[in-house]
Amino acid sequence: MNFPVTRLRRLRRTEAMRSLVRETHLRPDSFIYPLFICPGEGVRKEISSMPGVFNLSIDEAMKEAETCAALGIGGLMLFGVPAEKDKDEQGTGAWADDGLVQTALRAFKKNRTLDPLLLMADVCLCEYTSHGHCGLVARDGEHYQIQNDSSVALLAKAAASLAAAGADIVAPSDMMDGRIAAMRDALDAGGHEQIPIMSYASKFASAFYGPFREAAGSTPQFGDRRSYQMDGANLREAMREIDQDIVEGADMILMKPAMPYLDVIYAARERCDVPLGAYQVSGEYSMLHAAFQRGWLEQDRAMMESLLSIRRAGADFIITYFAKDAARLLA
Repeated sequence: MNFPVTRLRRLRRTEAMRSLVRETHLRPDSFIYPLFICPGEGVRKEISSMPGVFNLSIDEAMKEAETCAALGIGGLMLFGVPAEKDKDEQGTGAWADDGLVQTALRAFKKNRTLDPLLLMADVCLCEYTSHGHCGLVARDGEHYQIQNDSSVALLAKAAASLAAAGADIVAPSDMMDGRIAAMRDALDAGGHEQIPIMSYASKFASAFYGPFREAAGSTPQFGDRRSYQMDGANLREAMREIDQDIVEGADMILMKPAMPYLDVIYAARERCDVPLGAYQVSGEYSMLHAAFQRGWLEQDRAMMESLLSIRRAGADFIITYFAKDAARLLA
């Protein structure tokens, strides 16, 4: 039998050979670990739909942050989980000086062991509003509408508050039109012109957010988010969202979810040259964990393969609940 001169398997023969020619690599410093900050002290409440992920009081979150820094993880994404009694129609906790995330940021900044970590703050109203929507709501009987422009003003106020508290990056996830320009103006006016904006530029109205809504207590009390989050069928519209956010001043962009939208990540990487991340969202994490618990998938291999697929599609960094486990494997 005559074989071709080129045998591609020659470069797959050993692990050392495979490592030498590997095209895509994972590194701990390209992972961002989400933290859910709740009131109290000594609180470490596991989220039932997300094994190994917790609602944490600031003192417990500090321990998680120290672990992340020791593992060489790139940063943290902070979400506030206020008590129900502290929520209101306006979501005022999002920009309160003594808000959960603002207080956590100031505490983290005092801990010098956390200096290697970038502290990212999610900017949205949904965790703080009594109705669970990402913007202000106008109601007319049983009908309602999310108010874009008035919501943008409050989101810009929240971004400025988080930057003042110590956020290294503000990350708007609300999907209101015009919010990037408004946040840039608010940040610059407050003397935070050096703080970058990482826009959730194409955030789809996805079924994969379910476990997060348990974690953050942000399930809408009525309706859904399809009037402001993107239709999952629309790739070209996602590119328009990205273009608009970059024009308005976004320094980085984020795709969400990740694995069900790898084509969007790839298209965005081909289209633009700003730093690009992807959020491996709660449903992706929980779905894989359900298979791990049943022995249907090998945990370490499936976890790393899922992360590698996101990097291969074009993401420079990944927000993932697997950050600590993956960093340990890469050590």
